[in-house]
Amino acid sequence: MQAETRAQNPDPIRDALLDVALPHVPFDGWSPATFDAAVKEAGVAPDIARALCPRGAVDLAVAYHRRGDRAITAEGLADMRYSEKVATLVRRRIEATDREVVRRGTTLFALPHHAPEAARLMWETADAVWEALGDTSRDVNWYTKRAILSGVISSTILYWLGDQSEGSAATWAFLDRRIADVMRFEKTKARLRENRAAQALFAVPNAFLSRIRAPRSAGGRADYPGYRAR
Repeated sequence: MQAETRAQNPDPIRDALLDVALPHVPFDGWSPATFDAAVKEAGVAPDIARALCPRGAVDLAVAYHRRGDRAITAEGLADMRYSEKVATLVRRRIEATDREVVRRGTTLFALPHHAPEAARLMWETADAVWEALGDTSRDVNWYTKRAILSGVISSTILYWLGDQSEGSAATWAFLDRRIADVMRFEKTKARLRENRAAQALFAVPNAFLSRIRAPRSAGGRADYPGYRAR
């Protein structure tokens, strides 16, 4: 079965299974019990459910994450500074989820055999944010932007899960600090690019990095292979 990506329309049967599974997740987690209950309550034939979700509730957890990514839009951001736009989209993405459902998902994807998929999903979320903001980078910056934002998003989610402040105010302050760190890093990169001594020092690695390009169909694929310019 091909991996469902952010750009694809979600399968309606899988979506129906997810809808009826969500009330069970806070109590039973993304477990076989949750999946079996969802299959029964949705009235889906077990063989069809297994064909759509070979890993059972794990695939529903992935579908839940991607459902949130599809909701990311840049509406209402026109008058904001760029750093505020990034922070706002990350905040909206987090607020669109249920804390207990996410907590259960964090427990699931913390397992070693699910860690690569967790990293991929976080990368997809970062990609969705940058795509919504109209990111035009197609060189090595395409990768660094997504890698850095993936770290910001994952650390903010972990902070949010333990945050008991009113309206999650402490979480959003934490997020603003992380975004400010990213902006300082980008400014430092820009200054180094303009510094002649730094240009000479990093001439060799820069020559290699300059050949790296974003995926040819960036924005909407589940795999993100890069390629070198020829």
